[in-house]
Amino acid sequence: MRTIQKRQSHIGRLIVPAITVSFLAYFAIHAQSGRYSLEAKAALSRELAERGAKLDEVTRLRERLEQRVQLLHDGTLERDMIDERARRALNVTTDDEIVILR
Repeated sequence: MRTIQKRQSHIGRLIVPAITVSFLAYFAIHAQSGRYSLEAKAALSRELAERGAKLDEVTRLRERLEQRVQLLHDGTLERDMIDERARRALNVTTDDEIVILR
């Protein structure tokens, strides 16, 4: 009686490791350069720092404007502030004043 045996091929032993390596390579590539990757994290950190600086600048500007508005509120009107705003709006100066334009 003759039996036919299957011979073990070298390719058959490499199928599972090849599939595993391809999956690992796929995930490694996306971990490096995908949407939520290390590169994207660095870019988001830079953008966060830029926007934080912009927020600080806008906050300082708002505080200055709030201070100027506070000086114009009724009951706390300062004569210099009213005089400055009126002169700027009307573009009026006296002969003994020096005007510095910015």
